[in-house]
Amino acid sequence: MSGDSVVRNELGGTVHGPVVQAGRIDTLTMEAVVPVILPGARTPRLLPAPTRHFTDRSAELDRLTALLDGDAEDPAPRVVVLTGTGGIGKSATALHFAARLRDRYDGGELHADLRGDATATAAAPSTILVRFLRALGVAPQYVPADEQEQTDWFRTLTSDRRLLTVLDNAHSVAQVLPLLPTGPGSLTLVTSRRRLAGLGGAVGAHHLTLPPLGPADAALLLTRLSGREPGPAGSGAGAEAVARHCGGLPLALCVAGERLAVRSHLTWQQLERDVAAAAADGAGSGGAAAPDPVAAAVETSYRDLGPDAARLYRLAGVRRWPALTAPAAAALAGLPEVEAARLLEELASCHLVEEHAPGRYRHHDLLAADAARRAAQEDGPGRSAAAVGRLLRHHLSAAAAADRRVMPGRWRLGPAYARPAEDHRSADEAAAWLLAERENLVEAVRTADEYGLDDLTWQLCEALWSLFLRQGFHRDWLDTHRLGVRAAAACPEVPEAEGRMRAQLGFALLGLGRHAEAEAEFEAAAGADRRCGHRRGEATAVESLGLVRLAQGRFAEAADSFRAARALAEDPRAQALLVHHLGRALSGQGRHAEAADTLERARTLLAELPDPYNEARALTSLGEAALAAGDRERAAARLAEAAERMARERVPVQEAAIAALRAKAAATPGERRAFLTEAADRYERLGSPAAAALRAERDALDAEPGRPGREDD
Repeated sequence: MSGDSVVRNELGGTVHGPVVQAGRIDTLTMEAVVPVILPGARTPRLLPAPTRHFTDRSAELDRLTALLDGDAEDPAPRVVVLTGTGGIGKSATALHFAARLRDRYDGGELHADLRGDATATAAAPSTILVRFLRALGVAPQYVPADEQEQTDWFRTLTSDRRLLTVLDNAHSVAQVLPLLPTGPGSLTLVTSRRRLAGLGGAVGAHHLTLPPLGPADAALLLTRLSGREPGPAGSGAGAEAVARHCGGLPLALCVAGERLAVRSHLTWQQLERDVAAAAADGAGSGGAAAPDPVAAAVETSYRDLGPDAARLYRLAGVRRWPALTAPAAAALAGLPEVEAARLLEELASCHLVEEHAPGRYRHHDLLAADAARRAAQEDGPGRSAAAVGRLLRHHLSAAAAADRRVMPGRWRLGPAYARPAEDHRSADEAAAWLLAERENLVEAVRTADEYGLDDLTWQLCEALWSLFLRQGFHRDWLDTHRLGVRAAAACPEVPEAEGRMRAQLGFALLGLGRHAEAEAEFEAAAGADRRCGHRRGEATAVESLGLVRLAQGRFAEAADSFRAARALAEDPRAQALLVHHLGRALSGQGRHAEAADTLERARTLLAELPDPYNEARALTSLGEAALAAGDRERAAARLAEAAERMARERVPVQEAAIAALRAKAAATPGERRAFLTEAADRYERLGSPAAAALRAERDALDAEPGRPGREDD
């Protein structure tokens, strides 16, 4: 499928090609595809706000400033790696540095949490590149699916920008390299517990290791957080005494300081005794997974929590969820949503979770390890697993409701769809929710698979269809749906599920241009549906096989697939769409008269349904078929009618494609120029790479000898 092509298929919706394949955009084939940003795209400003009570690090800031000023004439982009132990404040330091330096970088700001504290949680570069390309102004439907193409586009788009980028919590050099902007003078700050020594040789990165805060600065941070007087300076009491037990680690200091802030009756002396006792208990038991200063500070705050807050703290650490919202926390803990929201705020006020975006909470990874340890000890595997199951069912129910709003006409298999939920959101609002929750939903699929919950695994994948179809994220699409295929095959109670999973996986592979693998999945889907007698699913899979073969120019095989699908399909709309596909395949074979008759029949069937959008598409195909047959006059008439119908449907990508086709059918150079301009303008508003090629074609037309003043204009 082409990058701008739109195909309605029986799988249940509009298949948008999320990747430009082989330099082809709908009616246009180009030598090369270059990244294009949407007109009026805003300069990206993705940096989170720095922490309010940041303290010290003046020596590191001075070193960084000297580094930048000393190499002011060097055009190479700079990379600085901030390393240090967990809880040392790398993220806060990077954001503080970035806030101080942002005025130097007029090209914009990028930020990503690479989740690199463990291999299993580390974000794939492709996932981050998709976000960055969108932030830079690339329209979602034109973001490439292939990671190398994404990297190439990112480097091209950043080559003339002076960008400030923060890559937080990196796992490896290989994860970081594709995410480095290439613009002269750009600065990328990378944080990691690992030294990432390979970045020095690869891009000349400079390394800064963060030490613990000194005693005075540690005490100062405590007083800022608590809002209390520190006690006599140099006395070794008050804030100085508490700071001594926190080991200069900002995370431990923040937990201790926040405890003092929310408990007005607590004194420095009491806090110091509590932290000292907790540290001694941890050292004696040897059971703390976190460093002693952090564990001691967390222990004292944990003891202050009520039963429900403590339980939510523990259960939230059983799995590393990217974000926890109030509805999700309510499901996890089995509490009303209002109460869950209150408890999250309580935990955030104690610095036991962080609110990293409005209404979205998460553990610091050290605290997540502490919470998981406590859950294992206090809740046990049974209750912990039950809580995870509740959260997975919540995610499935919410995703299914959103998916239904985005694509209401699609047929579905999962029992989750049999329980309609009240949902008054618009389709756009539901799509935005799916996009915002993408990381949680992907983690839900992985979690369901690891817990052996096969029925939830494949249903979650089914509910992710509209998200992946419209937004791409092909790495996540492939990873989740491979799990979905395995899970569906293990669910004999819903034998149709395997075919559905394989068909959805096939479209992920098709979007990546991996046609042979896509074809194999569609064939396997058809076989699975045939074995269980699911004619509708088999018809969908066979139709999808035809679409693969049509995209490859294997027109005779595509026609055979569409005929076979027609023999299986029972729905009148599916029959009409398959007749349309068949007409396109016949045109590709050069069977022009037969193609015209078939497409006319498709148009009639679609008009009778009615389906005005696909009727306009059939008219477009009639115009293309007439062009292929050399009948430009007939093509012009059909395309004019298609343009009129599509304007009523307000589908900009199709209006642009029709304008480009009308340029091919134009009777005069003047008409051709006008349609080329219209098509280019429409594609440019969409952020499509097709605009540049169309303008080049128009310019070549203008440059023809004797072109100005031609009478036939």
